[in-house]
Amino acid sequence: MRWIKFRYNQILLFTLILMAILFVRLFGLTVVEGSEWAEEAQSISTKRVYSSAPRGEILDRYGRLLAANRPSFTVIFSEGNLKDEEINRQALELMNLLEQNGDSINDNLPIILNPDGSFYYTYQKAIEEWLESQAMPSNYTAEQAFNEIRQRNGIDEGLDKYEAQKQLQNVYSIYPPISVVNMKYLQDLEKEGFMGRYYLDYDLTAEEAFKALREHFKIDPALSDRDARKIMVVRNELAAQGYMSYIPATIASDVCSETIITLEERGSEFSAVDVIAESVRYYPNGTTASHILGYLGKISESEKESYLEKGYSASDMVGKDGVEKAFEEVLRGIDGVKHVEVNVLGDPVRTISETKPKKGKTIYLTLDLELQKTAEAALEQALEKIRTAGTFESVYGNYKYGRAYKNAKVGAVVAIEVETGDVLAMASYPAFDPNLFATGISKEDWDSLQSENPRDPLAPLPLFNVATRTAVQPGSTFKMVTATAALESGLDPKRELRDGGAVRSGNRTYGCILWNMYGGNHGYLDLYEAIEVSCNYYFFDIATGRDFYRGTSLGLKERMDIEKITHYAEQYGLGLPTGIEITETVVPVPSEERKMSARKNYLRNVLIGRAEMYFDKETVEDKELLMEQINTIVSWTEENPSRNTILERLKKLGI
Repeated sequence: MRWIKFRYNQILLFTLILMAILFVRLFGLTVVEGSEWAEEAQSISTKRVYSSAPRGEILDRYGRLLAANRPSFTVIFSEGNLKDEEINRQALELMNLLEQNGDSINDNLPIILNPDGSFYYTYQKAIEEWLESQAMPSNYTAEQAFNEIRQRNGIDEGLDKYEAQKQLQNVYSIYPPISVVNMKYLQDLEKEGFMGRYYLDYDLTAEEAFKALREHFKIDPALSDRDARKIMVVRNELAAQGYMSYIPATIASDVCSETIITLEERGSEFSAVDVIAESVRYYPNGTTASHILGYLGKISESEKESYLEKGYSASDMVGKDGVEKAFEEVLRGIDGVKHVEVNVLGDPVRTISETKPKKGKTIYLTLDLELQKTAEAALEQALEKIRTAGTFESVYGNYKYGRAYKNAKVGAVVAIEVETGDVLAMASYPAFDPNLFATGISKEDWDSLQSENPRDPLAPLPLFNVATRTAVQPGSTFKMVTATAALESGLDPKRELRDGGAVRSGNRTYGCILWNMYGGNHGYLDLYEAIEVSCNYYFFDIATGRDFYRGTSLGLKERMDIEKITHYAEQYGLGLPTGIEITETVVPVPSEERKMSARKNYLRNVLIGRAEMYFDKETVEDKELLMEQINTIVSWTEENPSRNTILERLKKLGI
C-alpha cells in the first residue's frame, strides 16, 4: 500500500470514488427511477402570468372623479410549447365558448368571410368607404386624394406635402387616412405589415391569403372556413405580439361569469388559456366632459412598432384623444408579472417570483365637474330651443327665440377663470360616451359616432371637439381686441356715441341686434356700455375711426384700420396655440388672402356637402365631373360677379 502514500495517487483514488458514486446515482435516476422522474417532469412546467396595471385616475379641481377603473376579467391565451394541433383545438373551443356567451372578442383579423362564402380585406373596404364619403372616385390613389383635399381647402401650392398635412390638421382639423411620407393609405400600410408578418405576397386576394394562413397555422382541412377563421383570430393575436411572443395575447375582455366558470371547470382542456382579473377604464359621468377626457383605443398596426419599443403589449389599450392621449405616459402604469410552476392540468403549484403591478399616476384638471354638467345641459337646451324657436329657461330668466334655425345642431361653451386662465368648463355638442371605447369599440357603435353627412362640414360629429378644433369667426368676443386698438389710438372710453341702428357699406347693411330684430337701437353709449350690450354699431364706429351717425371722423390721435386691429389681435395671442394640452386648431389672424381662401373653401365644401340638392343625379354620380363643375363655380369668387351673371353661368353649366 506504499503507492497510496503518494499525493497524486490519493487524488486519483478520490476522483475514482466520486465517479463511482455519481455513476451509481445516475444509474438509479435514469434506469431504476427513470420512468417515475420522466412522468414528474412532464407534469410540471413553468409559465408567466401577467397582470396589467390600472391607469391613473383623472379628477376635477376639487378631487371629484372623472375617469377611474372598474374590476373585470380578461381571457388570455399563451401557446407555450404546445403543438399546432393542440393550439388550434383550444383556440376553436375557446372562440365557440366566447361566442356562445356573447362576449366581446378581440377580432383583428383583416380577412372577413361573407355570408355567401366569399372573402374580402377590411383594408380595401375602409379606403373605398372613405373615398365615397369624400365624393372622390373609388380608384383614386392616396396622392390623388391628398391633392384633392389640398385643393378643396385652398392649401398653398407652394407648401410641401408635410407642411400641407400640418395645415390640414391644425387649421382645418382634417385628418385624411394617408401617410404623406410615402403617399400611401394608412390601410395599405397596415396591410403591408399584416402580409409581411406571415411572408405573404401583398397582391394575394383575400381568399388566397386565407388559404395560405390555413396552411401556415396547420389548420385541419376538414374544418369549415368559418371555424378556420375562428382559429386564425386567436393565432393572429399571438403572432401580433412579435418578439414579445412570450407575453400572452388578450382574446376577450370584460367576459361574463358564465365564461369564467366554464373555463375554471374545464381547466384541464384549456391549458393555454387563463382568466385574469384586471381593471377596465370607467367614466362614471358618461358623456360629461367626454371631449376633454378623450377615449382609449387599440394599438393600430401603424403604431405597433413604436409602442412595442416602449414596452407595451400589442393588445394594450392606449389614449387616442383628449387628456387620455396627452398624458398617456403619466396615466399608464407598470404591468406586473408572476412566474409560477403549474402541473399538467395547468393549476399553479408554487410561485417562483412575482412583481406587483404599479398603478399610473393621478391627474387633477382645472375643470369644475358641476359647472361642466351645467354648461353641457344649458348648451343642449339652447340648441334645442333655437331649432324650434322655443324658450330657453334658466334661474336667471327666460329667453324666447324669435325664429327657428333647424340646422342649429352643433355648439360649444367655454368658461374660464379670468384671473388665472384656468378652464373651468368646456362643453361641446354633440357628445359621446367614452365608456364605449373602454374594451374596444364595436363597428356598430363606431358607425353611430360618425358624421351624418361626411361631405357637409357643418354636420354634427360627436367625436369632434367644437370648442378647440372648429375654425370659425370669434364673434363678439373680438370686440375686446377692437376696443384695445381704439384705446391705444386715443379713444376716450367715456365718450358717448349714438347708435344709429345700422351701417350701410357698399350693397350690404350691418345692423345692431336691436335693429336686426326690432328695428331699434341702443341710443347713446360709451365704451363700457357698448361692451355690456355688445353694440355692433358702436364698434363699427371705433373700428373705422368714424362717427357714422354724424358722418364725421372721431378725430383719434392715431388712425384706426385693419392693420392696427390685426396687430392687437396678435398681441392677444390670436393665431397662436393657447397652450391647452388637448388637440386644438390654430388659425392665423385674418388677411385679405386668407379671407378669399376661406370663402372659396366654404363654398366648395357647401357644394360638395349638398351636391344632391344643386346638381343632377348624373353629375353627382360622376365624381370627376362633379368636382370639375364645383371648382368652376368656386373660381368665380375672385371676380365677384353680379347675381344675374352667376345665374347665366349656372344655366350654361346645366344647373
